[in-house]
Amino acid sequence: MPITNYLEKNAKDYANDVALVELNPEVRETMRITWKDFDLTQPEPNLPYRREISWHVFNEKANRCAHYLLERGVRKGDKVGILLMNCLEWLPIYFGILKTGALAVPLNFRYASDEIEYCMNLADISVLFFGPEFIGRMEAISDRVIAHRLLIFVGEGNAPTFSENYFMSVMNYSSQNLNIPITDDDFGAIYFSSGTTGFPKAILHKHRALVHSAQVEQKHHGQTKDDVFLCIPPLYHTGAKMHWFGSLISGSKAVLLRGTKPDVILKAVSDEKCTIVWLLVPWAQDILDSLDRGDLSIDNFCLSQWRLMHIGAQPVPKKLIEDWKKYFPHHDYDTNYGLSESIGPGCVHLGIGNDHKIGAIGKAGYGWQVKIVDENRKEVQKGDVGELAVFGPGVMVEYYKNPKATEEVLDKEGWLYTGDMAMEDKDGFIYLVDRKKDVIITGGENIYPVQIEDFLHRMEAVKDVAVIGLADKRLGEISCAIIEVKEGYKCSEEDVNNFCLELPKYKRPKKIIFAPVLRNPTGKIEKPKLRKMYRTENPFDAMLK
Repeated sequence: MPITNYLEKNAKDYANDVALVELNPEVRETMRITWKDFDLTQPEPNLPYRREISWHVFNEKANRCAHYLLERGVRKGDKVGILLMNCLEWLPIYFGILKTGALAVPLNFRYASDEIEYCMNLADISVLFFGPEFIGRMEAISDRVIAHRLLIFVGEGNAPTFSENYFMSVMNYSSQNLNIPITDDDFGAIYFSSGTTGFPKAILHKHRALVHSAQVEQKHHGQTKDDVFLCIPPLYHTGAKMHWFGSLISGSKAVLLRGTKPDVILKAVSDEKCTIVWLLVPWAQDILDSLDRGDLSIDNFCLSQWRLMHIGAQPVPKKLIEDWKKYFPHHDYDTNYGLSESIGPGCVHLGIGNDHKIGAIGKAGYGWQVKIVDENRKEVQKGDVGELAVFGPGVMVEYYKNPKATEEVLDKEGWLYTGDMAMEDKDGFIYLVDRKKDVIITGGENIYPVQIEDFLHRMEAVKDVAVIGLADKRLGEISCAIIEVKEGYKCSEEDVNNFCLELPKYKRPKKIIFAPVLRNPTGKIEKPKLRKMYRTENPFDAMLK
């Protein structure tokens, strides 16, 4: 059955129970005024930063969105994009899209204008919902993308001239469930990923994969009606949404938190009585550092109900979890491994109760199979390093409109080859040991060295440049630019930093080294040698300690 059936069931069984809460304690002035039964042209002053909707209202809003889209010509198989920050509107719009039989296509809110345009073209997006934070980026490309497309502004006040105002229209549409037939074999969503070149690939999934991701999450973490999930990562990411799917299955409350400061996280857990929290390594490390410094005291918060802390999206240092257990000895811990190509987290997971194996990513998840293979895709012996491959209902259909890239990672039997190098210990637990790809994972976000290298090559004084990842206690890795300066030119760290102000902050190199860039006889940068020269500790090695 489609994932939308769970929403309709919850709307019937738990109509008045809280489904979603939005907390925006850090940026109150940017709160959107929505789902209100008053004139949206006259917003209420001093709107509180906390909003909530029940399961019944959630389903109604999704239905109104679906009818609105149908009226505007959206049909089964169309692609509808979502470019929003985490907010109370995100998931009702997502489910409204699915209810029409169209494919939901979430976009990374970090994308620059050219990346948004590229993804819209690649995924054949015909309708795009976008929030107020993206007006400037959309305006820059509106002349090129508006032809044969509908742009829908999701925000208070007047919509930009190139778009339609969602809030001024959607309340006029029916809140009744639709009867559009959707099966497990229908296409449900497209998510974006990227290879080492940095160009996003469109990952096509069926409804079967969406449902399986929900079942995996609930099986792994045992969500019940009494649980409350704190969701901090962006909903465009499969990691955040597919973890929330466990709340969807159990009909339990979830809290969407805008803010990652330690005191904000702990206050949200305390005030909303959260029982499950998914963190990235930097946020967990920040909490520990604040507790170590005495900036925060756990005695000032109500945290006794918090039962599970789990981490994903990047390598997790063993010491971090050991330190966490000192402050939170009663917490269950789990880590999840996955890719957007495998519908997000859970194809491999450590499993609650396996604290003695912290450092491993775990074993095959619910409904999944895994193997480790050599360069000929033959299984290796336990203890040997090879490429991790996964198989299950959550494997993507294809890279949309990219058969060559699809063939590189999917075999005829449906095994997905991840590009991650791993080993299996004698007890069957899998450890990551390296990556085939040069992607740098910093704070759960992917940085693609080629993009930064190409950018830095624009500097007149730069002869050659290589970007590698260096271990970092808080972020897992940081980007390091090794720059070879042209003879007769001068180039300082300040010069490079000023030049990089054009880049998004997270893409700017955090460390700069002026040195020769090593290349092999064929002209390829010898990054393994550079990493050995400059990396003090491989974060994958740290997991094994």
